[in-house]
Amino acid sequence: MTIIGIAGGTGSGKTTVVRKIVEALPPHCVAVVPLDSYYNDTSHMTEEERHAINFDHPDAFDWKLLHKQLNDLRNGIAIEQPTYSYIKCNREPETVHVEPKPVIIIEGIMTLINRKLRELMDLKIFVDTDSDERLIRNIQRDVVERGRTVDMVVQRYLDVLKPMHEQFIEPTKRHADIIIPQGGENHKGIDILCKYIEGIAAAARDNG
Repeated sequence: MTIIGIAGGTGSGKTTVVRKIVEALPPHCVAVVPLDSYYNDTSHMTEEERHAINFDHPDAFDWKLLHKQLNDLRNGIAIEQPTYSYIKCNREPETVHVEPKPVIIIEGIMTLINRKLRELMDLKIFVDTDSDERLIRNIQRDVVERGRTVDMVVQRYLDVLKPMHEQFIEPTKRHADIIIPQGGENHKGIDILCKYIEGIAAAARDNG
């Protein structure tokens, strides 16, 4: 099994990079585990407390559960991945059944910040995109998908996303084996990355 970690700021193009990797590999060869599914369970909090959570801080994630489940997958054990609602700011009762696959991709803004998690990874990738492009993508996504106004998104970017990115996400770039500049627009970089991963996956299958 090959475990790949993909990190980068919100709106950097991580999803595009993941999609390209999945498309390059044989069907049913890869499972994607989103870091966003592992926000802490906030059932014990009031609604007001939940909406005050800083979701761009490392403390917002359940690293212990993620590490355990990723370790289970590596050991051939299927997992019940949690699901998270941005509307409720809490976990949903439903889970997603994930079977072990030859390639596991863990993707999210802070995928490379946790040392124990990094130690499970065979390949660490950072998707690097200019801050103005990330802001535009955040506006486009949050207005359409999360019902926020442009003013709300811009204010949140200035108050939370930008300082948290500079403090926590940007420094994890030093842990990456590969950096993809310009995010999902870097077609050549993504193609090279996909061919490399195809080679790793093929070698793992041959050895298995």
